[in-house]
Amino acid sequence: MNEKRWSQSERQKDWEQELQEKQVTADAVARAIGQGGKVLVELAQKVGSMVKKNGLTTSQIRNAYGLVKRMEIAGFVAHELALLKPKLAYAAARAAKGERGKADGAHQLAAVLSWGVDAVGEDAARFSRFVDLFEAILAYHLAEGGK
Repeated sequence: MNEKRWSQSERQKDWEQELQEKQVTADAVARAIGQGGKVLVELAQKVGSMVKKNGLTTSQIRNAYGLVKRMEIAGFVAHELALLKPKLAYAAARAAKGERGKADGAHQLAAVLSWGVDAVGEDAARFSRFVDLFEAILAYHLAEGGK
């Protein structure tokens, strides 16, 4: 089968559209981090399932998750959390070197977590919920068979 090479903008349009269709937006992420509980869990379930279906592997996000856990242990520093966004963008770009659709999950997770970083700002309590959201996404990703 001769597979068409897709441009980066075509790929981005696809994964962004799926986020919109599943109502995973910056506002939804901010609401989940602000409210926690059921809202956070429902969002994590949508995202975990979606990123698994779109090819995200656990190894692709291991570094970002490790950084977040180290931040949690060391204590929240807003500057350190802000630096997570370029690291997520880099990880998603590295994943994008494969065939179409294989990196969509990495881009979607990077978008969701970047919106989460924005929602945290400099609020340590919100950082705790950001960690909860990241852990819940990973749990649902693994529950869907993610490796």
